[in-house]
Amino acid sequence: MNIQKSFKKENSKLYLVATPIGNLGDMTLRGLETLKMVDYIACEDTRVTIKLLNYYEIKKPLISYHEHNKYEAGIGIINKILEGKNVALVSDAGTPCISDPGYEIVCLAIEKDIDVVPIPGASALISGLICSGIMPHPFTFFGFLDHKKSSKRKQIEEIKYHPYTMIFYESPHRFKETISIMSEIFGERKCAIVREITKRYEEVYRGLINDVNSYYEEIKGEIVIIVEANTHPQEIDDSLLEMDVVEHVNYYLEIGMSKNDAIRRVALDRKVAKRDIYNVYHQQN
Repeated sequence: MNIQKSFKKENSKLYLVATPIGNLGDMTLRGLETLKMVDYIACEDTRVTIKLLNYYEIKKPLISYHEHNKYEAGIGIINKILEGKNVALVSDAGTPCISDPGYEIVCLAIEKDIDVVPIPGASALISGLICSGIMPHPFTFFGFLDHKKSSKRKQIEEIKYHPYTMIFYESPHRFKETISIMSEIFGERKCAIVREITKRYEEVYRGLINDVNSYYEEIKGEIVIIVEANTHPQEIDDSLLEMDVVEHVNYYLEIGMSKNDAIRRVALDRKVAKRDIYNVYHQQN
């Protein structure tokens, strides 16, 4: 058990500071105050972060912290905090840990009983969702799908019957391939393509996923894909109903569902109350 009371002690902390996803005016006042207060700023790309700092006339020592050095650099950052220094972690754009480095250092900080303080701000997935015109909750954020086409297809097949709104990130050079696979597997569903959020060329496509590729001959910028939930009942494989409850739940866990979602899906499959599945599953595990 770990209980954090973020502002009870005057100790050094790790601050997770959200930065603008395009428009520099979206930096929050609290985020600026934090960046001015800390002793060090850890960032993905010093060249990107220095532009933000120069814009707001902030001068702080930078620590390079990215996907390829996150373990070694993370230990160094933790040691600085343990020595009494405050450190802010930023990504190139948006909120740390969301499809960006940060999770590992957060876990290490918690292990060392260091307070981890979120400083909220811009988030592409939330900004895209709220202007999409698609049911905003419940939703599931999947981030970037696998780069390999066969693996990506398998991932999308596994969530074909996902009951919540789905949010994905994608790069321009993989976009058309991803949309083609989604169109084939998801069928005729509503979607929104939101790109260049907060920037001059911000654009929102709202329509059917089948029509997306015919609209975009090419696409540029950072892209958020929002797809409506499955609106058709899933055809249940009879072999699933022949399993015992634990096997049935484990089947959904193995294809990537959370335990709560897996129990909910089994309850729907078997047309029983969720609590009944929950009780049976936990009695036998």
